[in-house]
Amino acid sequence: MTNAAPSTLHLPPGPWTTVLDCLCAHFTTIPREQWLDRMARGRVLNADGHALDPQTPYRVGLCVRYYREVADETPIPFREHLLHVDEHLVVADKPHFLPVTPAGGFVQETLLHRLIQRLGNPDLVPLHRIDRATAGVVLFSANKASRSAYHSLFRERRIEKRYLALAPALPAMDFPLVRHSRIVTGEPFFRMSEAPGEANSESRINVYERFDNYWCYALQPVTGRKHQLRVHMAALGAPILNDGFYPELAELAADDYEKPLQLLAQSLSFTDPLSGLQRSFESGLRLHVSM
Repeated sequence: MTNAAPSTLHLPPGPWTTVLDCLCAHFTTIPREQWLDRMARGRVLNADGHALDPQTPYRVGLCVRYYREVADETPIPFREHLLHVDEHLVVADKPHFLPVTPAGGFVQETLLHRLIQRLGNPDLVPLHRIDRATAGVVLFSANKASRSAYHSLFRERRIEKRYLALAPALPAMDFPLVRHSRIVTGEPFFRMSEAPGEANSESRINVYERFDNYWCYALQPVTGRKHQLRVHMAALGAPILNDGFYPELAELAADDYEKPLQLLAQSLSFTDPLSGLQRSFESGLRLHVSM
Protein backbone atom coordinates (compact mmCIF):
# COMPACT_ATOMS: atom_id res chain seq x y z
CA MET A 1 0.00 0.00 0.00
CA THR A 2 1.33 3.43 -0.97
CA ASN A 3 1.78 5.84 1.92
CA ALA A 4 0.32 9.31 1.95
CA ALA A 5 2.88 12.04 1.48
CA PRO A 6 4.76 12.91 4.68
CA SER A 7 4.38 16.20 6.49
CA THR A 8 7.41 18.50 6.67
CA LEU A 9 8.88 20.54 9.52
CA HIS A 10 11.97 22.76 9.30
CA LEU A 11 13.29 22.72 12.85
CA PRO A 12 12.92 26.10 14.59
CA PRO A 13 15.55 27.75 16.83
CA GLY A 14 15.68 26.33 20.33
CA PRO A 15 17.76 24.79 23.12
CA TRP A 16 17.37 21.14 22.15
CA THR A 17 20.11 18.53 21.83
CA THR A 18 18.37 16.04 19.56
CA VAL A 19 15.74 16.09 16.84
CA LEU A 20 13.58 13.98 19.15
CA ASP A 21 13.71 16.64 21.88
CA CYS A 22 12.66 19.31 19.37
CA LEU A 23 9.74 17.25 18.03
CA CYS A 24 8.46 16.58 21.55
CA ALA A 25 8.60 20.28 22.41
CA HIS A 26 7.01 21.39 19.12
CA PHE A 27 4.17 18.83 19.11
CA THR A 28 3.10 18.93 22.73
CA THR A 29 0.08 16.64 22.25
CA ILE A 30 2.18 13.75 20.89
CA PRO A 31 3.87 11.67 23.65
CA ARG A 32 7.62 11.04 23.48
CA GLU A 33 6.92 7.31 23.35
CA GLN A 34 4.94 7.83 20.14
CA TRP A 35 7.85 9.64 18.47
CA LEU A 36 10.20 6.85 19.59
CA ASP A 37 7.85 4.29 18.07
CA ARG A 38 7.65 6.23 14.78
CA MET A 39 11.44 6.48 14.62
CA ALA A 40 11.80 2.77 15.28
CA ARG A 41 9.49 2.07 12.32
CA GLY A 42 11.29 4.48 9.98
CA ARG A 43 8.46 7.01 9.96
CA VAL A 44 10.65 10.06 10.69
CA LEU A 45 13.05 11.00 7.85
CA ASN A 46 15.40 13.72 6.69
CA ALA A 47 15.05 15.51 3.34
CA ASP A 48 16.96 12.72 1.58
CA GLY A 49 14.60 10.05 2.89
CA HIS A 50 17.00 8.60 5.47
CA ALA A 51 15.48 7.53 8.78
CA LEU A 52 16.28 9.61 11.86
CA ASP A 53 16.88 7.96 15.22
CA PRO A 54 16.52 9.24 18.81
CA GLN A 55 20.19 10.29 18.87
CA THR A 56 20.11 12.38 15.67
CA PRO A 57 21.57 15.80 16.62
CA TYR A 58 19.31 18.84 16.53
CA ARG A 59 20.13 21.53 13.97
CA VAL A 60 18.20 24.72 13.22
CA GLY A 61 16.49 24.51 9.83
CA LEU A 62 16.92 20.75 9.45
CA CYS A 63 14.17 19.39 7.23
CA VAL A 64 12.28 16.61 9.00
CA ARG A 65 9.65 14.58 7.17
CA TYR A 66 7.24 12.56 9.28
CA TYR A 67 4.12 10.51 8.68
CA ARG A 68 1.10 11.58 10.67
CA GLU A 69 -0.79 8.79 12.40
CA VAL A 70 -4.19 8.80 14.07
CA ALA A 71 -5.60 5.91 16.06
CA ASP A 72 -9.24 4.98 15.41
CA GLU A 73 -9.64 7.43 12.54
CA THR A 74 -13.28 8.18 11.75
CA PRO A 75 -14.30 6.92 8.28
CA ILE A 76 -15.91 9.52 6.00
CA PRO A 77 -18.88 7.78 4.32
CA PHE A 78 -18.77 9.74 1.06
CA ARG A 79 -16.71 9.12 -2.05
CA GLU A 80 -14.79 11.49 -4.26
CA HIS A 81 -15.18 11.37 -8.06
CA LEU A 82 -12.45 11.82 -10.62
CA LEU A 83 -13.25 14.50 -13.20
CA HIS A 84 -9.94 14.39 -15.11
CA VAL A 85 -6.61 12.55 -15.07
CA ASP A 86 -3.54 13.14 -17.24
CA GLU A 87 0.22 13.13 -16.74
CA HIS A 88 0.19 16.65 -15.29
CA LEU A 89 -3.21 17.21 -13.65
CA VAL A 90 -5.71 15.30 -11.57
CA VAL A 91 -9.07 16.94 -10.93
CA ALA A 92 -11.39 15.55 -8.26
CA ASP A 93 -14.90 16.32 -7.06
CA LYS A 94 -14.58 16.33 -3.26
CA PRO A 95 -17.56 15.47 -1.04
CA HIS A 96 -18.50 17.43 2.06
CA PHE A 97 -16.69 16.47 5.30
CA LEU A 98 -13.58 15.03 3.60
CA PRO A 99 -10.36 17.02 4.22
CA VAL A 100 -8.10 17.72 1.24
CA THR A 101 -4.89 17.01 3.22
CA PRO A 102 -4.07 15.49 6.63
CA ALA A 103 -5.19 17.68 9.53
CA GLY A 104 -6.48 17.17 13.04
CA GLY A 105 -7.87 13.66 13.39
CA PHE A 106 -7.67 12.84 9.68
CA VAL A 107 -4.72 11.22 7.89
CA GLN A 108 -5.96 8.41 5.66
CA GLU A 109 -9.48 9.80 5.40
CA THR A 110 -8.33 12.67 3.20
CA LEU A 111 -8.75 13.39 -0.49
CA LEU A 112 -4.98 13.37 -1.01
CA HIS A 113 -4.47 9.96 0.60
CA ARG A 114 -7.42 8.43 -1.24
CA LEU A 115 -6.16 9.66 -4.61
CA ILE A 116 -2.60 8.48 -3.96
CA GLN A 117 -3.99 5.03 -3.16
CA ARG A 118 -6.36 5.04 -6.11
CA LEU A 119 -3.92 6.28 -8.75
CA GLY A 120 -0.66 4.92 -7.30
CA ASN A 121 1.03 8.30 -7.65
CA PRO A 122 2.84 9.48 -4.47
CA ASP A 123 3.83 12.73 -6.27
CA LEU A 124 0.28 14.10 -6.11
CA VAL A 125 0.13 17.56 -4.50
CA PRO A 126 -2.97 19.77 -4.18
CA LEU A 127 -2.60 23.04 -6.08
CA HIS A 128 -5.09 24.78 -3.77
CA ARG A 129 -7.29 23.95 -0.79
CA ILE A 130 -10.96 24.07 0.09
CA ASP A 131 -12.37 23.58 3.58
CA ARG A 132 -13.26 20.13 4.85
CA ALA A 133 -16.85 21.37 5.15
CA THR A 134 -16.92 22.56 1.52
CA ALA A 135 -17.54 20.24 -1.42
CA GLY A 136 -16.44 20.56 -5.02
CA VAL A 137 -13.60 20.80 -7.52
CA VAL A 138 -9.98 20.42 -6.39
CA LEU A 139 -6.91 20.44 -8.69
CA PHE A 140 -3.82 18.31 -8.03
CA SER A 141 -0.43 18.42 -9.64
CA ALA A 142 0.58 14.93 -10.76
CA ASN A 143 4.06 15.77 -12.06
CA LYS A 144 6.90 17.55 -10.27
CA ALA A 145 8.29 18.88 -13.56
CA SER A 146 5.17 20.92 -14.42
CA ARG A 147 4.03 21.77 -10.88
CA SER A 148 5.35 25.32 -10.75
CA ALA A 149 3.55 26.23 -14.00
CA TYR A 150 0.20 25.26 -12.51
CA HIS A 151 0.97 26.81 -9.13
CA SER A 152 1.52 30.12 -10.93
CA LEU A 153 -2.12 30.13 -12.06
CA PHE A 154 -3.20 30.58 -8.45
CA ARG A 155 -0.31 32.79 -7.39
CA GLU A 156 -0.92 35.19 -10.29
CA ARG A 157 -4.72 34.96 -10.08
CA ARG A 158 -5.06 33.60 -13.59
CA ILE A 159 -7.68 31.03 -12.63
CA GLU A 160 -11.41 31.69 -12.37
CA LYS A 161 -13.07 30.04 -9.38
CA ARG A 162 -16.83 29.94 -8.97
CA TYR A 163 -18.68 28.76 -5.88
CA LEU A 164 -22.37 28.32 -5.20
CA ALA A 165 -23.88 28.85 -1.76
CA LEU A 166 -27.33 28.64 -0.21
CA ALA A 167 -27.97 31.44 2.28
CA PRO A 168 -30.83 33.68 3.49
CA ALA A 169 -32.32 36.05 0.95
CA LEU A 170 -31.07 39.65 0.87
CA PRO A 171 -33.87 41.50 -1.01
CA ALA A 172 -32.75 44.93 0.24
CA MET A 173 -29.31 44.65 -1.39
CA ASP A 174 -28.34 45.38 -4.98
CA PHE A 175 -26.49 42.64 -6.84
CA PRO A 176 -23.93 41.99 -8.13
CA LEU A 177 -21.71 43.41 -5.41
CA VAL A 178 -18.08 43.20 -4.31
CA ARG A 179 -17.09 42.64 -0.70
CA HIS A 180 -13.69 44.02 0.36
CA SER A 181 -12.48 43.60 3.94
CA ARG A 182 -9.52 42.80 6.13
CA ILE A 183 -9.71 39.19 7.35
CA VAL A 184 -7.58 38.14 10.32
CA THR A 185 -7.35 35.18 12.67
CA GLY A 186 -10.17 35.28 15.19
CA GLU A 187 -11.14 33.47 18.38
CA PRO A 188 -10.73 30.59 18.72
CA PHE A 189 -7.77 30.25 16.36
CA PHE A 190 -9.59 28.20 13.73
CA ARG A 191 -12.13 30.96 13.04
CA MET A 192 -11.49 34.10 11.02
CA SER A 193 -12.97 37.56 11.46
CA GLU A 194 -13.17 40.93 9.75
CA ALA A 195 -11.08 43.71 11.32
CA PRO A 196 -10.40 47.40 10.70
CA GLY A 197 -7.58 48.22 8.32
CA GLU A 198 -6.55 47.84 4.72
CA ALA A 199 -8.56 45.18 2.89
CA ASN A 200 -6.73 41.93 2.14
CA SER A 201 -9.70 40.02 0.70
CA GLU A 202 -12.14 40.44 -2.17
CA SER A 203 -15.20 38.42 -3.17
CA ARG A 204 -17.63 39.03 -6.04
CA ILE A 205 -21.18 38.06 -5.11
CA ASN A 206 -24.26 37.69 -7.29
CA VAL A 207 -27.64 35.98 -7.09
CA TYR A 208 -27.76 32.75 -9.08
CA GLU A 209 -31.30 31.61 -8.21
CA ARG A 210 -34.05 32.88 -5.91
CA PHE A 211 -36.20 30.70 -3.65
CA ASP A 212 -38.68 31.73 -0.95
CA ASN A 213 -36.47 32.10 2.13
CA TYR A 214 -33.09 31.15 0.72
CA TRP A 215 -31.24 32.28 -2.38
CA CYS A 216 -28.50 30.50 -4.24
CA TYR A 217 -25.55 32.85 -4.59
CA ALA A 218 -22.74 32.72 -7.14
CA LEU A 219 -19.46 33.59 -5.42
CA GLN A 220 -16.12 34.41 -7.01
CA PRO A 221 -13.21 34.80 -4.59
CA VAL A 222 -10.57 37.09 -6.09
CA THR A 223 -8.26 36.46 -3.13
CA GLY A 224 -7.92 33.23 -1.19
CA ARG A 225 -8.13 33.98 2.53
CA LYS A 226 -9.10 31.16 4.87
CA HIS A 227 -12.92 30.91 5.20
CA GLN A 228 -13.19 34.05 3.06
CA LEU A 229 -16.56 33.32 1.46
CA ARG A 230 -18.08 32.15 4.73
CA VAL A 231 -16.89 35.29 6.53
CA HIS A 232 -18.08 37.63 3.77
CA MET A 233 -21.53 36.08 3.50
CA ALA A 234 -22.02 36.19 7.27
CA ALA A 235 -20.90 39.83 7.34
CA LEU A 236 -23.55 40.68 4.73
CA GLY A 237 -26.20 39.19 7.01
CA ALA A 238 -26.61 35.97 5.02
CA PRO A 239 -24.54 33.22 6.67
CA ILE A 240 -24.25 30.12 4.51
CA LEU A 241 -26.78 27.46 5.45
CA ASN A 242 -25.50 24.97 8.07
CA ASP A 243 -22.37 27.00 8.84
CA GLY A 244 -21.36 26.14 12.40
CA PHE A 245 -18.55 28.75 12.49
CA TYR A 246 -20.16 31.97 11.25
CA PRO A 247 -21.50 34.32 12.37
CA GLU A 248 -21.34 32.55 15.75
CA LEU A 249 -19.50 29.39 16.73
CA ALA A 250 -21.97 26.59 17.33
CA GLU A 251 -21.39 24.02 20.03
CA LEU A 252 -18.79 21.59 18.74
CA ALA A 253 -20.30 18.21 17.97
CA ALA A 254 -19.83 15.20 15.73
CA ASP A 255 -20.40 15.79 12.01
CA ASP A 256 -24.07 15.86 11.08
CA TYR A 257 -24.05 14.21 7.66
CA GLU A 258 -27.66 15.26 7.12
CA LYS A 259 -26.73 18.96 7.26
CA PRO A 260 -23.58 19.69 5.24
CA LEU A 261 -22.41 23.26 4.77
CA GLN A 262 -24.21 24.53 1.68
CA LEU A 263 -21.08 25.74 -0.09
CA LEU A 264 -19.85 24.16 -3.31
CA ALA A 265 -16.67 24.84 -5.30
CA GLN A 266 -18.68 24.56 -8.48
CA SER A 267 -16.11 25.21 -11.23
CA LEU A 268 -12.54 26.14 -12.14
CA SER A 269 -11.54 27.65 -15.49
CA PHE A 270 -8.10 28.65 -16.80
CA THR A 271 -5.78 28.75 -19.77
CA ASP A 272 -3.50 25.74 -19.53
CA PRO A 273 0.08 27.03 -19.05
CA LEU A 274 1.53 24.07 -21.00
CA SER A 275 -0.81 23.71 -23.96
CA GLY A 276 -2.36 27.19 -24.09
CA LEU A 277 -5.82 25.60 -24.34
CA GLN A 278 -8.81 26.83 -22.34
CA ARG A 279 -9.81 24.31 -19.67
CA SER A 280 -12.85 24.18 -17.43
CA PHE A 281 -13.89 21.63 -14.80
CA GLU A 282 -17.31 21.53 -13.17
CA SER A 283 -18.59 19.70 -10.10
CA GLY A 284 -21.33 17.13 -10.48
CA LEU A 285 -22.54 17.76 -6.92
CA ARG A 286 -25.57 19.84 -5.99
CA LEU A 287 -26.63 21.92 -2.98
CA HIS A 288 -29.92 21.35 -1.18
CA VAL A 289 -31.87 22.83 1.70
CA SER A 290 -32.25 20.39 4.60
CA MET A 291 -34.74 21.68 7.14
